Formats: sequence, C-alpha cells, structure tokens
Amino acid sequence: MRRYSICFFLILFTAVLCFGAGFWATRPHPAQMETMIPDTTAETETVQEAQQPRLVINQKEVEPVTVNPKEEFYLVSETGYLLVFAQDQSTICLYTHIPITEFPEKEQEKLRAGIWFPTMMDIFHYLESYTS
Repeated sequence: MRRYSICFFLILFTAVLCFGAGFWATRPHPAQMETMIPDTTAETETVQEAQQPRLVINQKEVEPVTVNPKEEFYLVSETGYLLVFAQDQSTICLYTHIPITEFPEKEQEKLRAGIWFPTMMDIFHYLESYTS
C-alpha cells in the first residue's frame, strides 16, 4: 500500500510541475505583445493620486442631486406592448416588451389611455409591482 501512495504523490507532483511550466512558457511577454500585432507598441500609464481635498458626505459643499421637474414620461400600450415616451409623446425612450395582457383589466384601460410618470424610476416601480 505504501508503494502506491508514493507513486500517486509522484504522478501528482509531476502533473502540477508540467502544468506550471506550460503556463509559464505560454504566457505573453511584453516584448512578444509588440510583435503579435503589427504596427502597435506597448504603452504603460501611471496614475497619480489627485491632491484635491476629500469631501465627506453631508457637508455643506456637497450639493444634492435634484430631479428635473419638467422631465416626465408617458407609459402607453401600442400594438399590445408597453412603450415609454418622452414628454413630447413622439420620442420613444424605452421598449418594455411587456404585453398588456399581464395587467388587470382596470389597469389595461388606463394603459391604453396612457399614464404620466414624473421619473423613469416611477415607471420601473409601477411595472415591477405588476410583473413580479
């Protein structure tokens, strides 16, 4: 039994050694990278940390992001699927590929007429509440 364990260990050691040597031999070197693709050179870039003062959240210098109140979206059913239009009602913002048949009958009537939403996130929340 002892002879078999030594043979197994030697085979395993040889396999690991061969895989390691194969990986080391086939890895691309920077000098080879230039010759692999003609008319190219290898470039390196160093990034230096900016010397700007760091801001902490909730300081007076940090301004909150405000949503544009004039930006509204229109969710409507077209050819059986829901589409999201911009405020001008001619620019398509999103093809949802969600059939109107996944909604209750009362909501289907509202979607055929069209529903206005102030933000795109409100549309996502609305769709998630009916399609989840």
